[in-house]
Amino acid sequence: MKRRSLAGLFEPITAGPSLTALSGSQAATRKSLFSKPRWNQMGCRLGLVVFLISQIVVAPNSFAQTQRRSGAHSTGARDTFTASDRRLVERAIGATCAERARDPQGSMPIDEMQSRPSLPVNNADAVDGARRADRLLPATRKLVAEAIIKLAKEYDLYGGAVSRGKINGAVARVQSVKRVKPDVDARDNASVVLRDPRTIEFGTIFLAGLRSDEAMISVLAHELTHIASGQTDSLRPLFKAIARRAATRTGLRIQGQRSEELACDLVGVIAAREFINQTASWEPLPRRLARAFEHNCVDDDSSDEDHLSPRSTIRALFALDVSLASELVSETSLGQRRIAPAVQAVTLTASATGF
Repeated sequence: MKRRSLAGLFEPITAGPSLTALSGSQAATRKSLFSKPRWNQMGCRLGLVVFLISQIVVAPNSFAQTQRRSGAHSTGARDTFTASDRRLVERAIGATCAERARDPQGSMPIDEMQSRPSLPVNNADAVDGARRADRLLPATRKLVAEAIIKLAKEYDLYGGAVSRGKINGAVARVQSVKRVKPDVDARDNASVVLRDPRTIEFGTIFLAGLRSDEAMISVLAHELTHIASGQTDSLRPLFKAIARRAATRTGLRIQGQRSEELACDLVGVIAAREFINQTASWEPLPRRLARAFEHNCVDDDSSDEDHLSPRSTIRALFALDVSLASELVSETSLGQRRIAPAVQAVTLTASATGF
């Protein structure tokens, strides 16, 4: 029996390997079908001699360069991450945690949850959290399925029949999850049992500490992604590809189970972002975005072998999707930008007698 958990006790470490390699190719040449004009015979011969000598001198080096370019090679353009992006990520981390302190629905940080006494299942806040989780589970299943397919395409893991089959099987497992089960002993954790992937077990402290729909969706999506990969680890190639990119951009060591945990967090963030797109609100966009990360805004930023530290997790997630960091700190969005609910049009009609 394999049991996966979201909880965090973590530590930052060193750089990992670089990402993606793509195959090179050479364009085929074609002879011209057009006749060339007649030139002076001597000039042509002299030109031909010069050309042949240049080919003898240059050809070995050109061939060596061609050989080096063929086969797998790194493509920096696909994984560009600049010093400016790095500064943006750090600003977004600060903005996220500052927003958590201001937001009435801000999540309780993981380290604070860990310090709390256990909550009974009938605790009012835990009951509210359980109801929120049950209400959001159907929508989250759909969002997770879409996010997994999107990421598989982005990381070139949806092209062949075998890859598509694994991804589609993962999506089917997501749809099989029907229930959230509150658990006093789980405290500040959420977890799944992969041999019975129909239930997400949710600690009552965690249920009470996630006070918004956006935060709850990010955690539900995390656990659904564990279930999607299943006992066969069918999403392992995707997890490793995401981890390689994050390691390249942050300098963190992200291997083994850390790869899976980070990828599950990324799916959670993508699902929360799409939920925000689909649900209108008068709340500022940065506030709603921040909720997907806020439970990682800890003071005690420790780690374990299976997880990055909470703040390193935020750093890696923003590094993987710099556009989210930009939305959180941009001048056009801070405290201003909202996805407003639609307003029904009101039609005014004049009376028969006029005004």
